[in-house]
Amino acid sequence: MMKSYKIKIVLILGLVFSFSCEEYLDVEPDAVIDEEVVFSTFTNAQGFVEEMYALVVSYEQQTHTFQDFLLGDDGFVDRPTKASGDIDAGRFNDVIRDNFCYLNNHYNSNYGSTGTNSANVQNTNAFNRQRPGLYDGSLRGIRKANIVIEYVENRDLMVNATQAEKDVILGQAYFFRAFFHNEIMKFWGRYPYIDRVLVDDFEIPRPETYKETALRANEDYIKAIELLPVNWDQEPYGQLTQGENRGRLTKGTAYAFQGKNLLLAASPLMKGNNVSVNPYDYDAELCDMAVEAFSGILQLADQGRYALASWENYDDVFWRSPTPGQFIWPGSTEFIFAATGGSQGQATRFMASGVSRAIHTTSAGYEVISPTHNFIHNNFGMANGLSIEDDLSGNFGPPTYDPTQPFANRDPRFYKWHIIDGQVIDPGADDPHKTAQLWFVNSGNKGVHRSSGAENIKIVNNTGYMWTKFYPKVDGKYHTRWNPIINQHVGVRLHMRLTDVYLMYAEALHASMGATAIPSSYGLSAESAINLLRNRAGIPNVHPNIVGDNNKFMDELRRERAVELSYEAHRWLDIRRWGVAHLDKYRRKLALDFPQDQSNFTETLLVDRICEFPKHYWLPFPAAQTQIYEGFPQNPGW
Repeated sequence: MMKSYKIKIVLILGLVFSFSCEEYLDVEPDAVIDEEVVFSTFTNAQGFVEEMYALVVSYEQQTHTFQDFLLGDDGFVDRPTKASGDIDAGRFNDVIRDNFCYLNNHYNSNYGSTGTNSANVQNTNAFNRQRPGLYDGSLRGIRKANIVIEYVENRDLMVNATQAEKDVILGQAYFFRAFFHNEIMKFWGRYPYIDRVLVDDFEIPRPETYKETALRANEDYIKAIELLPVNWDQEPYGQLTQGENRGRLTKGTAYAFQGKNLLLAASPLMKGNNVSVNPYDYDAELCDMAVEAFSGILQLADQGRYALASWENYDDVFWRSPTPGQFIWPGSTEFIFAATGGSQGQATRFMASGVSRAIHTTSAGYEVISPTHNFIHNNFGMANGLSIEDDLSGNFGPPTYDPTQPFANRDPRFYKWHIIDGQVIDPGADDPHKTAQLWFVNSGNKGVHRSSGAENIKIVNNTGYMWTKFYPKVDGKYHTRWNPIINQHVGVRLHMRLTDVYLMYAEALHASMGATAIPSSYGLSAESAINLLRNRAGIPNVHPNIVGDNNKFMDELRRERAVELSYEAHRWLDIRRWGVAHLDKYRRKLALDFPQDQSNFTETLLVDRICEFPKHYWLPFPAAQTQIYEGFPQNPGW
C-alpha cells in the first residue's frame, strides 16, 4: 500500500528564465502552497515545471563574473587556484568547493530566497542572479520531477486538465529526472537512480556500474519521447506562450539526450567500470541503442524540424542573434536545448572570454581563457582534411604542413574560430590594437596582447592564440572598444545542437558496426555523417585509408568532434569517457612562442596536468555524502 504523506511545495519563481513563466502560477516567490492547488490545472502545473528549466546549469555563464569553464586540455587560465587550475593540479576536492565553478554552489547561496542570497551580503544583488551549482541543482531538479510524477501520474491530481496537458507535464518530468541524473553522472560517475520523493530516512546504495543507472534513465527518456510534442507552438497548450516555446522540451530533445545517455554509458571508461580502460572498447549493445535514439531526431531533421547550419550562416548558431539588440538566443536551425536565464552582462563576458581584454574592454570582471597550442595543433588540421600528424607522415601524399609557417594551409575552421598573430582585428582601432600582437620572446619582449604570466591575469593571452567562436565579427571587424557591437548579440553555449547529434551518431555507429555500415534505423553511415560536417567547412572527405582502419577512423572521428565542438565545454567529459585523459597527449598544456618576425617557433610547456587512472577521472563526493549510510562508497582514489 502506498504510504500517505504530504509534501511541502516551495515555489522559487524568483529564478530567471529566458522564456517567461508569467502566464503560469501567479503566486509570490517562495510561497508554500498545497499540492492540490499546484496540480489542479495545466497552467499551475506548468508553473511548477518551469522551475526545473531554471535548474539546468549554464556551464559558461553560471558563475559570478568569471568564465573558467573549459576544464580539459583545450583551455588555460592563468589562475592556479581556480577550477581548471585545481583540475590541472589534481586537487579535485578543491574543485567541488570552488565558488566560481559551475559544479559548485556560488557562495552556498540560498537560491530563490527573497532575503540575502549570499554569505557576502555586500554583493547580494550580484549573487542573486546565480543559480545552484550542478550537483545541488540537479538534486533539486530530480526531487521536483519526482513530485510531478507522484501527483500527476500516481495521484492523478490534474483533474482540470486535458489528457494532452497531463502528457506534456509528465513528459517534461520524466525527461528532467533522467537529465539531472545524467548531469551528476558525467562528473561523479555511477549514481543511485532516485525515482521517488524522499521524505524520511532513506538508504539508496550506489549501483555497481554506470550502465545500471543509464538504463534506468533510458526508460524515462522513452516515456518522455512518448509524451512530449514535436513542436509546442502547434499544440493547444502551447498557444498560451506562442512564439516563446523554443527552449521547451520536445520529442527531438528527448531523442538526442536519450542517445547521449546511452553513448556515454557505452564509452570505454564506463564499460571498464574504473578497473581497466581500452580507449577503443565500447559496449556494442548500448551503442546500437544509442544509434536508434539518434535516428529518431535525425528523422525529424529530415522532416524539416532541424537542419545543419550552412558555413555562411554558422555564426547564427553561436552568437549572431536573430534580432540584434534584443536578448534573443542564437542557435539557428541547430538548436535543440540550452540552459535558460542569464543576462546580457553575463553573455557579454562569456563571448569575450577567449580574447585579450586589452582589445575589448577596460572593465573588471573579464577572465581570459587561452586556447592551448596542443589542442589546436592536435585537432585543427590542414586544408586537405588531414591531421597535422597524418599530413607530415607522408602516407597520404606530399606534406602541406610547414613547421616554419604553422598558420598556413590550415582547416578553414582554424581561421574561423581563432585570431592569430598579425591578423587584422579592427582597422579602425587605435594602434597597436589594429592587428593581433601575440608574439612572445620573454617578459620584456612580447606583443601587447600576450602575457608572460600571472602579472597580467585577466587581461591578455598566454598561448599565442585567441579563440573567437562566440565573439562578434561584422563586416570584417571584430568587436573592440572602438567597434562596440558585442551588446547587439547574445552568445550561448548550447547543451545540445544538431552537429553534436551527428557526431555522437557516427561514434556510436562506428563503435558498433564500423565506419561504412548503414543501420536499419537510419540511412547514413558513420563515414557519411562525418563527411557532412567536413564538407560544410570545405574540406575533403575522410581519406579511404583512414576509413579502412577501425582505430584510426575512431581517432579521426574524435578529432572531428574536437574541432566542431571546440570551446563548447564538451572536451573534459570526452577525454575522460574515452579513457585517454591520463596520456601525455592530453595532459600537457602548451603555448606557442615566437618572435615578432615569426622566424622561429617554440612549443613551451605551461603545465603538465596531474591525471591518474582512475582517481582523476571522477570528482570525489563531499565526505559527508559518503557517510550518511553504508553502501555509498567514495570514488576510487579519494
